[in-house]
Amino acid sequence: MHLTLRALISHGRVARRMGLGPESRINMLRNILTGLVRHERIETTRGRADEVRFYAEKLIDYAKKGDANEKSMKMADFWLTEKDLIPKLFKVLASRFENQSSGYTRMARLPNRENLDRAAMAVIEYKGNPFPPLFPVKKENELNLVNQLLKGYREEKAQLTTENNS
Repeated sequence: MHLTLRALISHGRVARRMGLGPESRINMLRNILTGLVRHERIETTRGRADEVRFYAEKLIDYAKKGDANEKSMKMADFWLTEKDLIPKLFKVLASRFENQSSGYTRMARLPNRENLDRAAMAVIEYKGNPFPPLFPVKKENELNLVNQLLKGYREEKAQLTTENNS
C-alpha cells in the first residue's frame, strides 16, 4: 500500500472502499475468503488480498477454538458462503496451524493485470498448502566470493583456537 496524504488522513474511514457500499464490500470479502478456504491459494487484486488477509487469519483463530465453540461456528457460518467448507476449516486448516499463533497466510505480489485497468495483482495463500512454492528455494552456492571468504575465516579461526588450546 502506498502511503499518500489521502491515506494518512482518513476522515473517519476505517476500511478500504471496495464494491458499491458496505454490504457489497462484505459480500466481496466473503466470496474471496470462501475461495481461499476452498483452493488455499487465490489470485486477486492487491487491495482485496491485503484486506481479506486479516479476515482469513481471524477465521483460523476462531477455527482453532473448535467446532464445539458457538462463536466459532457462527463466524464460520457467516464468512463461508459454501457450507460444505466448514468441516475443512475446522478439521484440515485448524489442525494445520495448531502450533502457530499467527501468520497463517502468505501474500506475494504479481505483475499488473494486462487489460485496461492495469490493476496491481497479488496471490494470497494459506501456508502449508499442497501447491508448489511461490518463491523458489534458494540454493547455497559454495563457490561465490562471500561464501569462500567466510569459509576461509572459519578455517583460520578454528586453526587459531586449536593453537591456543594446545
